[in-house]
Amino acid sequence: MSNENEGTAAPTPPAAPSVPPAPASATQGAAPAPATGEPVTQQLPPTPAPGIEPTQQIPPAPAAPAYGQAPAPAMHGAEGWPPPPPPVPAYGAGGHGGGAWGAPLTTDGHPAPKPKGKGGLVAAVLVAALLAGGIGGGVGYWAAQRSDNGTGSTTISAANTPKDLKREAGSIAGLAAGALPSVVTIEASAGDGEGGTGTGFVYDQQGHILTNNHVVASAANGGKLFATFSDGKRYDAEVVGRAQGYDVAVLKLKNPPAGLKPLPLGDSDKVAVGDSTIAIGAPFGLSNTVTTGIVSAKNRPVASGDGSGSKNSYMSALQTDASINPGNSGGPLLDGRGAVIGINSAIQSAGNGGFGGGQAGSIGLGFAIPVNQAKNVAESLIKTGKPVYPVISVSVDLQAKSEGAKISEQGAAANELVDPNGPAGKAGLKPGDIITEFGGKPVDSGPTLISMIWTYKPGDTVKLTYLRGGKPTTVDITLGSRVGDK
Repeated sequence: MSNENEGTAAPTPPAAPSVPPAPASATQGAAPAPATGEPVTQQLPPTPAPGIEPTQQIPPAPAAPAYGQAPAPAMHGAEGWPPPPPPVPAYGAGGHGGGAWGAPLTTDGHPAPKPKGKGGLVAAVLVAALLAGGIGGGVGYWAAQRSDNGTGSTTISAANTPKDLKREAGSIAGLAAGALPSVVTIEASAGDGEGGTGTGFVYDQQGHILTNNHVVASAANGGKLFATFSDGKRYDAEVVGRAQGYDVAVLKLKNPPAGLKPLPLGDSDKVAVGDSTIAIGAPFGLSNTVTTGIVSAKNRPVASGDGSGSKNSYMSALQTDASINPGNSGGPLLDGRGAVIGINSAIQSAGNGGFGGGQAGSIGLGFAIPVNQAKNVAESLIKTGKPVYPVISVSVDLQAKSEGAKISEQGAAANELVDPNGPAGKAGLKPGDIITEFGGKPVDSGPTLISMIWTYKPGDTVKLTYLRGGKPTTVDITLGSRVGDK
């Protein structure tokens, strides 16, 4: 039985509220400037403020086979990638000779049967190549015929094409070019050889790399970690500290190169819905991939798990429609200036698991840990190697069907469900009370409450409203602290 506003971990990520809490400005203060001698980070000046469904952590992409080693057979299913070939588009079935447009026919004039099993990807690639080759050959033949008839070439060239085509620094291409040298692909392997691929980015000039905990967890105890930059240079790395509850981890390059350029950190409190976003990572092991989108929501309460049965992570997340897939975990979510506003951490997958039941992929609902919170966690991990959590010292019933976060009534002694010497106990809360507001924002579930609490810091005083016997009461609570994961 857990306490300190965590509750008993559900076997699967707890159901999220159907109506998310209303967005509100974060109340967390800015982290103090590091003292002399501490890691140097690059922080952008603040910008002016403008005018749950259950999720899963983005699983690390499977590790690529060593050079010269035959890759494992591709399989479709719960652990397989790539997916089977896409279905034939509507215009390709019927109306054009009865078969799919461009699909090869058998000797009796009927479409060839669809490939099955692990040959699906190969067939899909070959069909695409054959279609492209057939179209290209047809165009070439047509052009040759036109040339024979004396009509000449049909191609045209753009006028005044510059010899060296340059992109503006503020364009997507310009921002990506500036950020990619500071993003790394992380390879994590456990002692038994299992592992995967994720992403991280340069946090300071001392060689610290910021990423997700679930990217490096498999290698945290005796495993191996490598970080590869966009120029192909690969470095050994080690874990400095991990925060499972926040899903944040800090690595350090063992022999960092000179001239490391940390990515500038933005202000996630000033982000507005509709702002442009750029996600950089290694989806399915494809390093240095750049995707774009917008901030589609803020303060989204997210409880994410990696499906291993371990405890969930909680965040009041930035939501984006930029394409995020397994392997993007730990990568930066940038704003329209190229500053980091979040760490890509979780995705909402389709009900069927995505791709016909295979490994989940992007459906346009990605979630990032706000960088203001991640920065506070990172500083603690770099200084002490351990995370520090703000707590109200109660056990929350994560399965309760109530309009709020219900304090557990059973499973442990009353003084364990509500610590009488903790912040909530001192404010008069008891087992069975239902917390409906925290910091002036509505609370509609246990995970929502936890994600809200963790946007603050120990020592902050916050207003809390609870129901007892249907009667609301509002009190001030000064948050306590807990060091380390339980």
